[in-house]
Amino acid sequence: MPVNGIIGKKVGMTQLFDSKGEVRPVTVLQAGPCVVTQRKTATRDGYEAAQIGLVEFVKGKHVNKPMGGHFSKHNLPPVRVIREVDIEVEAANAQAAAGATDGVKIGDKVLVDIFEGEKFVDVIGTSKGRGFAGVVRRHHFGGGPKSHGSMFQITGSIGSSAFPSRVFKGMRAAGHMGTDKVTVRNLRVLGVDKDDNLLLVEGAVPGPNQGYILIRKALKPPRERRGFAGTTTVDPLKASKKKAGGKK
Repeated sequence: MPVNGIIGKKVGMTQLFDSKGEVRPVTVLQAGPCVVTQRKTATRDGYEAAQIGLVEFVKGKHVNKPMGGHFSKHNLPPVRVIREVDIEVEAANAQAAAGATDGVKIGDKVLVDIFEGEKFVDVIGTSKGRGFAGVVRRHHFGGGPKSHGSMFQITGSIGSSAFPSRVFKGMRAAGHMGTDKVTVRNLRVLGVDKDDNLLLVEGAVPGPNQGYILIRKALKPPRERRGFAGTTTVDPLKASKKKAGGKK
């Protein structure tokens, strides 16, 4: 399947031990199953993409009429969460050359096996809502003195009185915190469970447990680290001793 991503849920966090005995913090993700609900093409829409929906039990009365018509047009079950994901054009062309009429078509299933062989993924989610927060919690301000008679978590002065007699735009202040769209890049894939559609990634994922997320293949995966030792590697300690000996 040449689809670049999948919708899922955050199950929770745990830990695993690798072959060296080191602890790895792991987030368990429920990746899919999803179904392709619409196909965007370059000739009709101007770009290549696929609209996918997370397959869940949703009553028809909980879907509005426009979306209900959108699903019934192609005999698809109603879904609650819909996202657009990119399509790997080269892989789609290869499938078309192999005999398939189209690499991605409406009604195709998108499962967690699209990440088989992938080393890194990007996860997009909505961060936890923190309500109205002050500057100390929201922007990590130092605050004022903590002694008696002092207000610790106050903002302090934020504008000049003579010039410019106003507050500059973008001034960090108290306000609504959380519920932001957050993208965590290059999370290492530690395991893929095809039977239960589970994906194990190393590190934290934004949002609460059972929160909806979008998992996609890493756009800019990091390069593999190479060994620092070699024939061309210069030992700085030996080089400094050699230089000091030459001066004598």
